[in-house]
Amino acid sequence: MNHVISYNCPEVLTEIRGHVGCITLNRPRALNALSLPMIRALNATLMAWRDDAQVQAVAIRGMGKEGPFGAFCAGGDIRFFHQAVMAANAELEDFFTEEYSLNHLIHHYPKPYIAFMDGIVMGGGMGISQGAKLRIVTPRTKMAMPETNIGLFPDVAGGYFLGRCPGRSGEWLALTGDVIDAGNALAMKLADVCFDPSLLGAAWERLAAMPRVDEAALNAWAATHSIACEDQGAEARADMDRYFGLDSVANILHALDQADSDWARANAETLRKRSPLMMAVTLELVRRARGMTLAEDLRLERDIVRHCFTSLHLDRFGPATETMEGIRALVIDKDQNPRWNPARIEEVTPEMVAGFFVSPWPAYAHPLRDLA
Repeated sequence: MNHVISYNCPEVLTEIRGHVGCITLNRPRALNALSLPMIRALNATLMAWRDDAQVQAVAIRGMGKEGPFGAFCAGGDIRFFHQAVMAANAELEDFFTEEYSLNHLIHHYPKPYIAFMDGIVMGGGMGISQGAKLRIVTPRTKMAMPETNIGLFPDVAGGYFLGRCPGRSGEWLALTGDVIDAGNALAMKLADVCFDPSLLGAAWERLAAMPRVDEAALNAWAATHSIACEDQGAEARADMDRYFGLDSVANILHALDQADSDWARANAETLRKRSPLMMAVTLELVRRARGMTLAEDLRLERDIVRHCFTSLHLDRFGPATETMEGIRALVIDKDQNPRWNPARIEEVTPEMVAGFFVSPWPAYAHPLRDLA
């Protein structure tokens, strides 16, 4: 029996098919970027299915321009961030609190959660897929945590899962925001299996038709549909360990400048386009989060994101913050010329960075205080 649940959000399609709760992100024109109504629909759906005996597993996919698959999720709705700040809309605070609660729910979901990470999987899309029991990529997958490109930091538990990538590949991903393919995603422990994109529809249907969806059945299903995926990034990951393991962004950049390779030059050029201040914050986050639980990391990220839009310790508010300047340059004016402050990594002081790690709330009032 097929059963449809509606939470008045046409951008999240939900259906129970057999023993599988099926979710389709349905905002293809925006590459399924997450809005607050979408986050609320996902939270409500997962909480309802958590207690539904019929649902033995949950599968999530994105809608592409030509139908299901082809795009997973490009992240959070950046235009909404800008509009909310300019209008002093308090829903900006709700967005991050509820998104991070959703990330936590997925990581700790008591039933298998399967993410079909086809096409673009970035930012918030990583947040709703990295906690999955089974993370499926394809040769079309383009994965990234590109937040430093807009003067933000890799949130949605990015500190937690990037800090657990092998070697220093997590620091590299976090600082550069570069895009990786399926082979790199598997090698960096950000994916579990690669499927043929032409067979995703058949795999989805077979999953829904399974008489029982337990770990053994899922493993057999995944093995049936998996394909080999070449890893061409081993040499680059050795360089990541060499350079991105250094103790500061300034020293990373200096070492890249001294190196004589195309890889080092390309990475140095990328880092010089990012916000020096938010790169320093990002590096500190990833390294702190290595020793944190998921809940601790999400609470810390919630602190940092408040400072991103209201930087009290820097006396910068709204449009004057690094994040709003990055969004302006990338998405609003599209001049691709952000005026970062400070402009050079050498001008970033420890005090500037430290302020981002001071919670704006006492522990009893923290918006994510109930995360276990």
